[in-house]
Formats: sequence, C-alpha cells, structure tokens
Amino acid sequence: MIGAGIFLLPASLAAYGGIGIVGWIFASIGAMLLSYMFGALSTMSPDTIGGPYVYARLGLGDFAAFLVAWGYWVAVWATNAAIAVALVGYLEVFFPILGTSPFLSICTGLGFIWLFSWINSKPLKTVAFVQLLTTILKVIPILLIGIVGIFFINWDHFSPFNLSDESTLSAITSTTTLTLFAFLGMESAGIVSANTKDAAKTVNRATIIGTAITVVVYISSSIAIFGIIPPEELALSTAPFADAGQAFWGQSAKYIVAGCAVIATMGALNGWILLQGRIPMAAAQDELFPRIFGKTNRHGSPVIGIILSSILATGLMMLNYSKSLVDTFTFMIMLSTLSCLIPYLFSAASLVLLIFDTGERRITPTIWLAAFSFIFCLWIIIGCGQEIVFYGFILLMVSVPFYVILKRKK
Repeated sequence: MIGAGIFLLPASLAAYGGIGIVGWIFASIGAMLLSYMFGALSTMSPDTIGGPYVYARLGLGDFAAFLVAWGYWVAVWATNAAIAVALVGYLEVFFPILGTSPFLSICTGLGFIWLFSWINSKPLKTVAFVQLLTTILKVIPILLIGIVGIFFINWDHFSPFNLSDESTLSAITSTTTLTLFAFLGMESAGIVSANTKDAAKTVNRATIIGTAITVVVYISSSIAIFGIIPPEELALSTAPFADAGQAFWGQSAKYIVAGCAVIATMGALNGWILLQGRIPMAAAQDELFPRIFGKTNRHGSPVIGIILSSILATGLMMLNYSKSLVDTFTFMIMLSTLSCLIPYLFSAASLVLLIFDTGERRITPTIWLAAFSFIFCLWIIIGCGQEIVFYGFILLMVSVPFYVILKRKK
C-alpha cells in the first residue's frame, strides 16, 4: 500500500485545501471496512492464488470472476504507470532536467517499469527480498515527517478549509476518491495466499493490521505536509515530502527524504508488477483468460503476462506525456481506483453469498460489513467523475468479446 500514492497525493489534494484531510479520514474508514471484508474472505479460501478473482468465482461464478480479473488487471498496469510518474517526480530533486523535459521523464519512468518487470521474472524469493528491503526504507521518512512535522505546522494553511469551487460534500467525495488510491493493495496478501505459511491466519492478520498501520502513517504525515507547505506551493510540488523535509531540516534533508521516496516507489512498483502477472495467471489457469497469461518460466514467473501488462503501462504513460506531472498522476490514479472498485464490489457481494451458502440465514455483522463496503465503493465510483467512469466502462466492455471467445473454445 505505502508507495507512490502518499508521496505525490498531497500535491493533487492541494487544490482542495484542508478539506483534503477529511478525505483521508473517510478513505481510511472505507479502507478499514474493506480490509475486514478481505480478511473474512481470506479465511474462507486460504491456499489459493488470485485474491479477489478467486472470491468472485467462488460466490458469483465464471463471468463475474472474469470481470474481476480483467478490472483488477487494468487497475494494476494503470497503477504501475502512476507509480512510475511519482518515481520520476522524486528523481527530479536530483536531476532537475526531468522537470523540463517530458520526453526524458517518460523514458526514465519506462526504464524503471521494465527494470522491475525483469526482476519479477526471477524466483519469488528474489522479488520478496526487494520488497522487504524497500518497505523498511520507505516507512522511515514518512513516519519522521509525520512525527517531527507536527511541531512545524502553520494552521493558517488550512484556511479557507475548502479552496475548491465545489460544495463541501462534493469536495469530500473528490478527495476521498483521490486518497483511496493510496490504500489500493490492501487485498494483495490474499493474491499470493497459496505461497503463504498458515495462510488462513496470516493473510487475515496482515490485511487488517497492515491497513490499520497505514491509516496512522497516512493521516499523520498528510496533516504535517498540509501544515508545513502553503497550498499554492504544494499544488506545484513534484516532491512534497522532500520539500517538507527541507523546511525544517535544511537542504540536505530534502535529498535524504527524496532518496527514500525513490526507494519507496521502486518497492511499490516491484510489488504491483508481481500482481500484474499473478491475477491473469490465476484466471488463465481456470481458462478464463488467454492461455498465454498462464505460461511461466523456469522460475515459476508468469513472465509473458508481465511483459504484456508492462507494454500497456508503457502506452498509458506515453498517451499522457503532454500533461504536467501532477495532472498525469491524478488521471492515472483515478482510472486505477475505478478499475479496482469492480473487484471490491464483486468481493462484497460474493462474501454475502458465501455466508448464505453455509446455511446462515440471519443478518450477521459480517453481512453488514459487506453491505457497507459495497455502499462505500458505489460512492467512490460517483466521485471518479464522468470522464473516468466513461474510460473505465470502455475498458470493461472491451473485455466481453474476449470472454465470449474463451467460453466458446472451452
């Protein structure tokens, strides 16, 4: 979860002012609901590969599972494009030319996408080692900014509370939609459940506890960033955490924080590229995705699926190279969030059906949990706006002919 989102989102939220913190709070509540939902689903289907895809297939059948696999797959490669944009933003601290040359910045981002695509062609233990190392390094600067930054907050930066032209409710909806992106990945422990020791307990605990820790880290650091950097400067920043570090530790701190942020986004990119191969691989093994996505190399890596997904991420970055870094990032995270909401919606519905399949007929707390998660996801879809919903709908509908072809062959 902790990766590109938190490191560049403050700049995207600056146009809304202090009300962005309310968005973080609502997104955190929704993320905790979803984490408990995925935790419950993980205990029902341990030792599986695919996470939301598997949950949807168990409760809703093949077509729903196919839509989930497709939607999640689109979300992942779109997310990887957004992460690469954020990575370039923090590299700009060390190489200012990246901020003036769109071509060079795009090429740099693509270089990292393909570097980690290559790493993910190696054994899973190699990928896991990279992930562990980057996770440790990325949490440190965020926590420091959140803890130390509280003493440097200028509360005038939160006034006026709503800087946008939108109503209070509309602004909260927009900021919640943006900030939910930073929590995408809460379900990822279940995607590699079959490779996890004592999966029924471990995946559930990792999902809930990991999300709870992330909530604390995000809200504390975001309040600090908003209080340290004036909104008009924050909106133009390509490295908000580095700028905040410079504000109270000097120029050298800016480079240290930016370096940690680069490592963090590398770790996020590494983890999401892992997922972009595993979800379609699980569907391909069930004959619900083209077989080519299920082919693995001698290390057990679905390398062809990873390559195809990275090609699409490459195309998405190139289509948006003319926009500013923050605008490009904002567009991509909205598209990623919308694409992830489809698996979340189907997972919520599947949880209810799986509970009823056990013979339970009363409304249990878990069913209420699924219902509130479903409603939250619908609210976020509204918050994505017409343009993003349109693109998301087109991407989803493009998948239907593939499903028809696959079912005919089967």
